[in-house]
Amino acid sequence: MEWINETEVREFIFLGFSSLAGLQQLLFIILLLLYLFTLGTNAIIISTIVLDRALHSPMYFFLAVLSCSETCYTFVIVPKMLVDLLTTKKTISFLGCAIQMFTFLFLGCSHSFLLAAMGYDRYVAICNPLRYTVLMGPGVCVGLVAAACACGFTVAQIITALIFHLPFYSSNRLHHFFCDISPVLKLASHHSYFSQLVIFMLCALVLVIPLLLILVSYIHIISAILQSPSTLGRYKAFSTCASHLIVVIVHYGCASFIYLRPKSSYSSSQDVLISVSYTILTPLFNPMIYSLRNREFKSALRRIVGRTVSFPC
Repeated sequence: MEWINETEVREFIFLGFSSLAGLQQLLFIILLLLYLFTLGTNAIIISTIVLDRALHSPMYFFLAVLSCSETCYTFVIVPKMLVDLLTTKKTISFLGCAIQMFTFLFLGCSHSFLLAAMGYDRYVAICNPLRYTVLMGPGVCVGLVAAACACGFTVAQIITALIFHLPFYSSNRLHHFFCDISPVLKLASHHSYFSQLVIFMLCALVLVIPLLLILVSYIHIISAILQSPSTLGRYKAFSTCASHLIVVIVHYGCASFIYLRPKSSYSSSQDVLISVSYTILTPLFNPMIYSLRNREFKSALRRIVGRTVSFPC
């Protein structure tokens, strides 16, 4: 870690909510309640999937992994953000910033590839229903999750190393509430064109490749649905994909706005607003979109609650 000792900047100061000085306590209460609700919702989803054998299928396995990933994702950012809303010294060490960025990128990139795996799962379920249990066996599901994590780890490691090997000699005032790519890069004293190009290309690949895989899956899915002679069958097939599509649109919409736009259009205030949405609101709504639209999950939840309530008797 010799590169840390070569820098003059030892810590960063977060300025993400500095313009809301009089409202930070109110914002703390609102965000805390949302965060606790997010943790509770994800805990219920994971517990229900684990405890009810009827949900031991690939689709719900991926949903449990998604809920676990988003719980860890928020834990990297939100607790620190909540503490900073109540303190006057909103700082993070240089090493702490690097660790936060790496973990955030690892989980975020893995999330993109996980959504692609979920799209493939829907493709197999609708286009190859008779071979579904064979093509999506436990080993395949675990392998897809492991591959998503490996891709996320590799991308996060490269980007974090490229950014924190840059010299930071001047300002340490970070116009954000966590260590994201663009705000930290903006503070670097010297920019390497090669490093910036590699970072942009990796961000593009992490978004474009999974999105293309999802699009290919849904082209086949839509083709299979349209060929179905039953209106009810078409409705059921589409309803199993609607939740995944909503999550994909929200995730890639926010991520593309943040990471794929030109550097000249960078706006710290817009980034803070969008970042709040995908660090607080998206992890809250994504599991709810999957669970509340799913009758099978709601039935399983009622069975779990029924067994829990009747157990003391």
